[in-house]
Amino acid sequence: MSPGLLFSFVIAYFVILLIVAWYTGRNSNNDSFFIGNRNSNWMLVAFGMIGTSLSGVTFVSVPGAVGKDAFTYFQITLGYFIGYITIAYILIPLYYRLQLTSIYNYLSTRFGPRSYKTGASFFILSRTLGATARLYLVVRILQDAILSSFGVPFWVTTLIILFMILVYTYEGGVKTIVYTDTLQTTCMLAGLIICVFYILHTMNLSFGESIAAMESRGLTKIFVFDPNSKLFFVKQILAGAFITITMTGLDQEMMQKNISVKTLKDSKKNMVSLAFIMLMVIGLFLFLGGLLHLYGAQQQVTAEGDNLFPALALHHMPPVISVIFIIALISALFPSADGAMTALTSSFCIDILDMQRRNDWSEAQKKKYRQRIHLLMAFVFLLFVLLFHWINNQSMIGVILKVATYTYGPLLGLFAFGIFTKRTVNDRLVPLICIAAPLLCYIVDKNQSAIFGQFQIGLELLIINGLFTYIGLLGISRSK
Repeated sequence: MSPGLLFSFVIAYFVILLIVAWYTGRNSNNDSFFIGNRNSNWMLVAFGMIGTSLSGVTFVSVPGAVGKDAFTYFQITLGYFIGYITIAYILIPLYYRLQLTSIYNYLSTRFGPRSYKTGASFFILSRTLGATARLYLVVRILQDAILSSFGVPFWVTTLIILFMILVYTYEGGVKTIVYTDTLQTTCMLAGLIICVFYILHTMNLSFGESIAAMESRGLTKIFVFDPNSKLFFVKQILAGAFITITMTGLDQEMMQKNISVKTLKDSKKNMVSLAFIMLMVIGLFLFLGGLLHLYGAQQQVTAEGDNLFPALALHHMPPVISVIFIIALISALFPSADGAMTALTSSFCIDILDMQRRNDWSEAQKKKYRQRIHLLMAFVFLLFVLLFHWINNQSMIGVILKVATYTYGPLLGLFAFGIFTKRTVNDRLVPLICIAAPLLCYIVDKNQSAIFGQFQIGLELLIINGLFTYIGLLGISRSK
């Protein structure tokens, strides 16, 4: 299929998003943008959060990584399940009890203003890095598949995608995203299922036969029992649980949608439903990854990692599958990027500018400042995507999870200390503790062999980071 025809499908899909955004964004105000007027349907939020949680990186990187790590990513997914349940019964009740718009307001109530600003700043850094890394991967694929044939440079492709996201989130914010994410998650999952059935049909394999073929190539291994390995199942499950608690439960983007749900009971149902759905969906992504490696070997395709799925879908499958792949990929991209941009705008306005406390600003002035911040976030996204393009790492899911271990660790330590102790801290010293903890983790990470011998630390570095923060806070605290 010609790049021009592929691009026409992308434009048509975007027009549908604009129609949904226009319909849902009518008569929106700042409350609509930030928390959807606390009137979102929990089933829509739960379904849409699948797309937000997975993103284009999961769509491409998880199947691509099967060739190297088999199905071991499912160990992390089991940890995700534990994390979602923890969020449902510990964090969400806390947020509803305090009636928070920004979850980092909890740090202000519990510790003080500097702790609050520190937590919000780490979220802004974390989400900016994570969201732009995800965005980069999908833009790179769209660039190679469509726009490079027109002579469009990479930075222009990025600008086009960001403009699309900006247009349909500019007015409605969370109120719009709840609906657009539902549409996009539907398209993403439909694309995933269609690709699975196409490969099974083309290779004339049943489900059982495909599993047997994957097993013969060593692709179905789930659990690793070597304690010294980075993929040891205990490490991976623990890492998955804490990654979910931090990247979902302590993340304004993810919680912004949850606290937009009408009641605490419905918000809990949303999170528990998501826990079960994610097990099935990621299991299906891993199964697709095994099929792609079987199909790639049959087609004598040498691409691997993040490049495998795009290479097969765009060059070794019928045109209709190419279209489905591109639409599904964009559907995986937009929920992650639009939610991140909206959440970062919300956090900057509420946490950094103290917009909700500014009684000297009218609603019209607040809306004007919010829209300017939204534009600023789009520009920041552009800069970071170009930075990742310069770095050009071939497995972005590894990059994202590694970044999360450094940037979300202080948030984990702050919230854990606040929830599980009743001690007060020296608020002025909290920023220093939160900066020192990741630096100590970096030293530990770079000197693993000298400190631990053959024992390897992987994503559980996040837990160590949170522990360093917790110990530091303990050192600057006292009993009430």
